Amino acid sequence: MELLLDYLKTFGWGVTGAITMAVSLWILLKVFTWLTPIDEWEEMKKGNLGVAIILAAVIIGFGLVVASMVAPPGIVK
Repeated sequence: MELLLDYLKTFGWGVTGAITMAVSLWILLKVFTWLTPIDEWEEMKKGNLGVAIILAAVIIGFGLVVASMVAPPGIVK
């Protein structure tokens, strides 16, 4: 029974982390779109690969910052 409770806690924290990451990523993209002078989503619909690469770089950079913040001490140097 204790093992099942541990699995449920782990699953709950995983869901919490996924929801938190999704909301923070949504906020990041809203702020980035607000700060830039072009409409990134419209440019990507037109097939502008440069804008897609920039947005991918922003998302990856954000993920690296979050990963370095949640990693235990000694993992990231």
